[in-house]
Amino acid sequence: MPSRFVILHHQADDGEHWDLMLERGEVLLTWQLVLEPVDRSCLPIPAKRIGDHRKAYLTYEGPLSGNRGHVRRVDAGTVDILEITATRCIFVLRGGRLSGRFELRADNEEWFFDLSQSR
Repeated sequence: MPSRFVILHHQADDGEHWDLMLERGEVLLTWQLVLEPVDRSCLPIPAKRIGDHRKAYLTYEGPLSGNRGHVRRVDAGTVDILEITATRCIFVLRGGRLSGRFELRADNEEWFFDLSQSR
């Protein structure tokens, strides 16, 4: 079975962001993005690595416990993780709105979501 990904739009009292979640083993590796990552012209997007999430978020939409807001899926599909290190993740997404080869890379403490330039 191929690995999956989901992009969730998270709205809360303190604002909004998008969570990019990549399935790896029993968890979803998760990065918080400040912009919706469906328009390639807005790349690179600043990102923040946050804690791994449960696989239940692959299909969940609705309110979050503890009054932490509401999430809705904006894209989902399959992912092939090609390379992963502590500071870089290169992967191929095949989603309804976002498809292609992308990378998450760390520059000091800040991450960026971008098109992959490596071949």
